[in-house]
Amino acid sequence: MPNMFGTDGVRGLANRDLTAQLALDLGDAAVRVLGEATHSSDSNSEDAGKKMHARRRALVGRDTRVSGDFLASALAAGMSAGGFDVIDAGIIPTPGVAFLTSVLNVEMGAVISASHNPMPDNGIKFFARGGFKLPDSKEDEIEAVLGKDWQRPTGSGVGRISHDTTTATNLYIDHLVSSVAPLSSESSTRPKPLAGLRVVADCANGATSVVAPEALRRAGAEVIVINASPDGYNINDHAGSTHPEQLQAMVKASKADLGVAFDGDADRCLAVDENGNMVNGDQIMGILARSKKAEGKLNHNTLVVTVMSNLGLKLALKDMGISTVQTSVGDRYVLEEMLRGDYSLGGEQSGHVINREFATTGDGTLTALTLCREVVREGKKLSQMAADFPQLPQCLVNVPNVDKMASKTNAAVLNAVEKESALLGDTGRVLLRPSGTEPLVRVMCEAATQEQADEVCARLAQVVTDNLKL
Repeated sequence: MPNMFGTDGVRGLANRDLTAQLALDLGDAAVRVLGEATHSSDSNSEDAGKKMHARRRALVGRDTRVSGDFLASALAAGMSAGGFDVIDAGIIPTPGVAFLTSVLNVEMGAVISASHNPMPDNGIKFFARGGFKLPDSKEDEIEAVLGKDWQRPTGSGVGRISHDTTTATNLYIDHLVSSVAPLSSESSTRPKPLAGLRVVADCANGATSVVAPEALRRAGAEVIVINASPDGYNINDHAGSTHPEQLQAMVKASKADLGVAFDGDADRCLAVDENGNMVNGDQIMGILARSKKAEGKLNHNTLVVTVMSNLGLKLALKDMGISTVQTSVGDRYVLEEMLRGDYSLGGEQSGHVINREFATTGDGTLTALTLCREVVREGKKLSQMAADFPQLPQCLVNVPNVDKMASKTNAAVLNAVEKESALLGDTGRVLLRPSGTEPLVRVMCEAATQEQADEVCARLAQVVTDNLKL
């Protein structure tokens, strides 16, 4: 199966694209690549068993989709058959798996989730030791050995599977709360930095349905919870970060200070201000970057963003003495740049925010906690804080059924982009981006007015259609 791994692991329709057999094979292959298990043809099963008897370990977690049950069982079976002891952490956010992979010192972690996708989809992604997502090269290695025979361990060399949801969840919640309310050496009582704050949390009926409300409450907030009753089928169903309408209404109805919305695996967070208006990932990153700079914790006074971040964010940060570094779309690419340049904060407009002080990947609950803390610290309304990072009017159009890769080379398309960019000058920008999963091109424009952005998008979309139609 070529190009099995996409921008965020393996993903597809559960039980059709992503089957129990494939999950089993992925667990088996991951053992060989990430555990460096022996699989040479000249090693016997006794030798393999001895090498595996060092009790290498893996951690598996999942979101609330009904298909997660059989996929987790199959994935864990593949790992244990390869000689790994597997800790099944049950339902837990993706960043929780990353955190536990690091602190429990296991060889690898895996999470079964399709993030913000609809319930019928599911996915599998892996974390290496230390809690970092795999680079493309490691995913290629896993795919290369997928389904190939090797000398598996026998007898005492095979692994065991244990289930420890409570311990895993509590470890993760303690870590989250400590990030905003650390214990001091002078007191055994944890501070309540969010005391007096009323927050509405939309958990998308997903993996953070227990974690986020509990963490916010332990930090002192009054929490009103919606969409936190997962039944296996209602994850992301008109709920969470992709459908914030309920949250917006509840914030206004309950006179809350703000609302926070997560996706199914809680690796992202968007917010709603006290008036029910959306606060996107760019604005959240701006607020957090300004705070870190004031604390002296924004390494190199730089925020890492992607090509989709609004030009308005970059202009506002520049006025505050904060630089930006730009990457391709995807939190893995944000993290790669953060590690390369030793940057401490980065993320995406979609709400993936990576705070390297406390996390190795995007963590929605951590983002919610730190944003809430800043609202209390600054003593301002969230609407006032977000207004410091105005967004240029933006238009985004998906052009379907086109040769998406030709958008990078077609002369007519490139000339049109150059022409529109020149007309916008420093007051806007255009971006053409081929989809990573579908035969379509995303056309984006930012301009001084919404009318201008819409007009530029329409013209470019027509050029793409005329020249790249399949």
